[in-house]
Amino acid sequence: MLILATFLGQFPQIVERIPLPQRAHISQVLFHFFEIAAISLGALGGALALRRERRSKYDVIGLLGLGLLSGVGGGIVRDILLGDGPPLALQHPSYLAYALIGALVAILFGHTVGPRALATMNIVDALALGLFTITGSTRAMNAGLGFLPCLMLGVTTAVGGGSLRDLFSGRSPAIFQEGELYALVSTIAAAAFLGVQRMGVPVNRAAVIGTLVGFGLRLLAIRYGWRTRAVGTLA
Repeated sequence: MLILATFLGQFPQIVERIPLPQRAHISQVLFHFFEIAAISLGALGGALALRRERRSKYDVIGLLGLGLLSGVGGGIVRDILLGDGPPLALQHPSYLAYALIGALVAILFGHTVGPRALATMNIVDALALGLFTITGSTRAMNAGLGFLPCLMLGVTTAVGGGSLRDLFSGRSPAIFQEGELYALVSTIAAAAFLGVQRMGVPVNRAAVIGTLVGFGLRLLAIRYGWRTRAVGTLA
């Protein structure tokens, strides 16, 4: 206990000594590809999850709106926290269009989804998680923020859309409850991206590595049923 208390007492100083990430001169083409892919896949997955609920009472507008939140909500929250002008989703209306297209695909074809397609959706979900995480961390790095803020905004971008979707559909955000690993996987992916970049790996390559880490861990968590447990069950 004494060792733990000592570590916790020194933790703020340890964090302060972590070198600040340099500004991420990531290829604009690569960044926009990551952002568009994440938004489209996020909206598709979010709307599809609601579309397949047996008790779903959402109409087309409801599913489009919630799909839109799933796709761009996390990025909007991230950009508001950064305070660096209007959110990217509002500066680039094409982002909104891609989110709406993803949601529309879920509405039109969601009823045909079978077991094999659900397995594909797990891949889509995992890829969206990795992409969202890296775009969020990259935006924070471009703003000149430190390691922990970059980590936090990467995770915020990844889980923000789903959390807003849950709130607007009258549910508690799933990431705050026991269940599948999601926020933890995003945290590890963001840490991997920031870590390898600080080790001298070019930022474009680091972005791919971070995305693959999030993608792979998420699929492993689904495959082996890794889940978090409620704090009350740990006693």
